[in-house]
Amino acid sequence: MNTAKARLGAFGLAAVLVATGCGASPTASGPGTGGGEPTAAEKFYAEMAGLKGQARRDKLVERAKQEKTLNLYTSMTSDIADSITKAFSDKFGIDVQLYRAGSETVLQRVLQEQSAKFAGNDVIETNANELFALNTERMLAEYKGERRDLVPKAGQFDGWTASRFNLFAPSWNTTLVGKGQEPKRWEDLADPKWDGKLSMEIGDYDWYLTLYGYWKTKGKSEAEIDKLFADMAKGAKIVKGHTVQGELLSAGQFSLVASNYSYIVDRAKAKGAPVDFLPFAQPVIARPNGVGLMKSAPHPAAAMLFTDWLLEEGQQVLVKDGLTPAVVTGEDPLKGVEIVPIDVKTMVEHGDEWQKKYDKVVAGGEQVSN
Repeated sequence: MNTAKARLGAFGLAAVLVATGCGASPTASGPGTGGGEPTAAEKFYAEMAGLKGQARRDKLVERAKQEKTLNLYTSMTSDIADSITKAFSDKFGIDVQLYRAGSETVLQRVLQEQSAKFAGNDVIETNANELFALNTERMLAEYKGERRDLVPKAGQFDGWTASRFNLFAPSWNTTLVGKGQEPKRWEDLADPKWDGKLSMEIGDYDWYLTLYGYWKTKGKSEAEIDKLFADMAKGAKIVKGHTVQGELLSAGQFSLVASNYSYIVDRAKAKGAPVDFLPFAQPVIARPNGVGLMKSAPHPAAAMLFTDWLLEEGQQVLVKDGLTPAVVTGEDPLKGVEIVPIDVKTMVEHGDEWQKKYDKVVAGGEQVSN
């Protein structure tokens, strides 16, 4: 089955300033990053904002075909990025120039290009943290339209719009974990029966700080929470990378994974791997990924067309690839399941502090080489 789709609760708003150096060749007319007169791209976006329905689509297609190209930067996995770009290009005949890397690398490239006054990308699709950073640097343009309005208010941010969500969920090898033995609550991961059989991901401090905060709201003391995480990490296999972690789970290298993305497990399950994440251990913890238009976009019509499409037809492409789209249509498969959004505000304001705390937690486990 496809990963469940969900409308999510409110996300905290925050900002983070990012320092960067130069690294790309400047153009004759460098990109604008806030302040002063609107850029040519911003003027175009404002012009299109008043159009609706087919009239807007027709105008964007006409202009985008004149531009011929879309420069997309994304942190989607390569297979999903290829699926999205092919579907878009096939529909509109627009050549997509794709740059794909980890979210931090994508952010650094954009910041370096902007610092060098080089208009590299038209649109970006990546994680919440990086989008907050770019919007704080005033590099993202305002996006208005019917497609944005269909995204839950919790997914409508200044400068960017949620396009998909990653759901953190415990997952297990069904050969090694008998039916009825799977964890039903996050607290179950601290059970001594999982010592030496549980895996934790080395960079999941966003999951850690959000679950930590959730437990505090439920009345647990910090000492109780610290013990829960310490008990999880005792004897745990510490792995770098959710995809690698999912592969090792499928191969039976451990019985249980604390906080993998549900879509990774779902896709492995669809290919016949003995893995599962359902029923969800509650609450489900979710992190937004989104799309933002660049103020400096050299191909603004293609950028806006792609954003409209991604939040409409593109949502079904994401569903087919097992992801959780931002726009929910029909019955909600997570109806009745408690959803807790990643605490983005704490993550961007105190991320280093929480990363260090999580590093100490996973230090109690055994590092596994990829």
